[in-house]
Amino acid sequence: MRNTPKAVRRKGSAVTIDEVAAHAGVSAMTVSRVINGHTGVREGNRERVLRSVQELDYRPNLAASALAAAQQTCIALIYTNPSSSYLRELLVGALRGSTRAAVQLLIASWDELGPRARREAARSLASRVAGVILPPPLCESKAIVDAFVNAGIAVVAIASGHFSGRISCVRIDDRHASRDIVEHLIAQGHRRIGYIAGDPNQTASAQRSQGYRDALVDAGIGYDEALVYAGHFTYRSGLEAAQQLLSLPCPPSAIFASNDDMASAVVSVAHRRGLQVPGDLSVVGFDDTSASTMVWPEVTTIHQPVAEMADAAIDILLGEIRRTPGARQNIVNHVLPHQLVLRASVQPPGRP
Repeated sequence: MRNTPKAVRRKGSAVTIDEVAAHAGVSAMTVSRVINGHTGVREGNRERVLRSVQELDYRPNLAASALAAAQQTCIALIYTNPSSSYLRELLVGALRGSTRAAVQLLIASWDELGPRARREAARSLASRVAGVILPPPLCESKAIVDAFVNAGIAVVAIASGHFSGRISCVRIDDRHASRDIVEHLIAQGHRRIGYIAGDPNQTASAQRSQGYRDALVDAGIGYDEALVYAGHFTYRSGLEAAQQLLSLPCPPSAIFASNDDMASAVVSVAHRRGLQVPGDLSVVGFDDTSASTMVWPEVTTIHQPVAEMADAAIDILLGEIRRTPGARQNIVNHVLPHQLVLRASVQPPGRP
């Protein structure tokens, strides 16, 4: 039987994976699998590879390994969110996280796709990616989540109003945050507080609405349905709701819009009607996106760390994608802190 040829070393040069493979009498792919701890390698081959690695003093090229991992790991961020300012924060965080983790990031807009087309797109995408980030409203779709989970794809929801226990989630406590900002208005002396709700199909909207109610109840203020209008997290829906609220016989002294796009629309409507903000009307929003600082006066809001949430989602996905085969799945409920950001859009009612 002919002996397996041993690798010939070049003086002063680094040992290559091909040389380790030749020394051990196996393929370079087998060497790679052993070094990276993959299963499915026969024990005899594993022992020969490890022995060759030691004898040749082989040291993997970490930069090349990172590049190879990036080429092999692709994560998709899919969005349909109507708020451009929210989307901007989301993309910043996802790009930052994917660059730090050295993975590919695929960004896809499903704005123009109907429910059936989205399900088909999910099934197609599942064959090309290892993980998916789903912001609202997609993370609220059972059909979309099912398509990825059933295909064995790791999924992380961002900014969902609740933790389902089925997929990992990065979020804030929307109910608590909403209560905090309404309590701020109440502390300033406001008792008649209008509210513009978000998309009724999103759980975060329900949580924010409940926080509004909680603050009123805690302060002994009755809930008045006439002061509540439905919005859809869009600027236009904020315009329409503000027109209705400010046309009431007894309009509110303050309006809480459940995102910054709608809050900036409220400020615009107030100015068109000759109202001073905050002299005649106090306005608050939610999210702390660029929309809150692109109007005058800048809007008091809740800081939801959207960029940080997307960044954290990358790490959670990689933990799931790279877990040891057979290890227990780790479903994460990661709740980040929110912050009340005080700006110039609020003051006590009736103050000149």
